Amino acid sequence: KTIDNDIQVIDRSFGFDSSCAEALRAIDSAYVEATTNANCIGLVKLMGRHCGWIATMATLAARHVDVCLIPEMDTNLEKLLDYVAEVMRKKKHAVIVVAEGCGDTIIKGTGEKDAGGNTQLADVGLYLKDEITKHCKSLAIPLTIKYIDPTYMIRSIPANAFDSKYCASLAQAAVHGAMAGFTGITVGKVDDRYVMLPIHAITAQGPRKVDLGSRIFERLLATTEQPSFSA
Repeated sequence: KTIDNDIQVIDRSFGFDSSCAEALRAIDSAYVEATTNANCIGLVKLMGRHCGWIATMATLAARHVDVCLIPEMDTNLEKLLDYVAEVMRKKKHAVIVVAEGCGDTIIKGTGEKDAGGNTQLADVGLYLKDEITKHCKSLAIPLTIKYIDPTYMIRSIPANAFDSKYCASLAQAAVHGAMAGFTGITVGKVDDRYVMLPIHAITAQGPRKVDLGSRIFERLLATTEQPSFSA
């Protein structure tokens, strides 16, 4: 199970649409805070351990994010901080979205495992909050940061209408497969058609990531107007 939309082959994972809708609400809240307080940054950390689909799609939907950081990107911290300072000088406010998986790219975790067996990631949200504050202070740029981490809100919301219908259709397709005698399969939508797939067909390829050469990523850059932060 995953709401991160990181499953290969299928069009989307169930819960992804609902999670993006809730993530958008968090971004909108950050925007309101940033634009109604003097010299303010709204900083939002979103889910996405291995990929930045939620951060990317929620940012595209919001249309008022200045910087979106996802694990697939090569992010040089110095370039990032300089750009944030430049935005604050020009606009006096900013909205920054970062996927939690950047806690293993921008900074490195300890490698320890949590109770669920997942590698514990460093808290990149709080790290960026501290680094941006220190950098702007060194440049005498007045700044406050409103930090929002809606992780558990996103995980616990009821499914929206799209996901509710989608899950019902997946459940029906799974029952059809079981009644037909199939084993070792999963069901999903591929090219907008419900299909049955061998489980190994999607698990053997690893998580699906945001392609930095794709049109979706190009739209992200065009929406935020952010530069490349590569070293």
